Amino acid sequence: MYEQLFTPTVQHTLDLIGIFVFAISGALLAVRKNFDVFGIAVLAEVTALGGGLFRDLIIGAVPPAAFTDLGYFVTPLLATVLVFFLHPHVERLQTGVNIFDAAGLGLFCVAGTTKAYDYGLGLTASACLGLATAVGGGVLRDVLANEVPSLLRWDRDLYAVPAIVGSAMVALCIRYEALTPLTSGLAVITAFVLRLLALRFHWRAPRAWNRRSTVVEGD
Repeated sequence: MYEQLFTPTVQHTLDLIGIFVFAISGALLAVRKNFDVFGIAVLAEVTALGGGLFRDLIIGAVPPAAFTDLGYFVTPLLATVLVFFLHPHVERLQTGVNIFDAAGLGLFCVAGTTKAYDYGLGLTASACLGLATAVGGGVLRDVLANEVPSLLRWDRDLYAVPAIVGSAMVALCIRYEALTPLTSGLAVITAFVLRLLALRFHWRAPRAWNRRSTVVEGD
């Protein structure tokens, strides 16, 4: 066994912060797509809870936390109200939102990996579910908004790679019985910093080698 990174109270608070920031991103996309208030709420809920819901269903943690903790459900609704009335101001705070989003990415990939392992999955599967926890909501958001998921677009700054690195670090630490609050925190920070660097320097994944397609990609 290994020590938990945070106490349950602190972990719950961090979960709610991550859920709130992810919900903000979903609600902002809904506003850009000219959705009504119900559509904004749906996109906020899906973005915030989709990854964790997918993970819990896969590992058999039912009913999922999204349905047993009222705070998990209400927090995206608070984000919906905020964006509905103040979206021009929230848009101007995009840099701050990106920072918290990167922090949520790091926390969720680590928490997702450790929870999957706690429920009996192997290391590789646990790391994959850690990734799914961190990015799954964003994929569902884009699909519902009729967009190619940002995760798959070459013209978007790296998002999945930092989560993969964080999840892999946790899996390796578990493998070598080195997972402690310190190493878990290092995995969170690594994913967080990689995401911020990708945003700052516009790091992107390479496309196919010797690619000669004449197709022009749309936005």
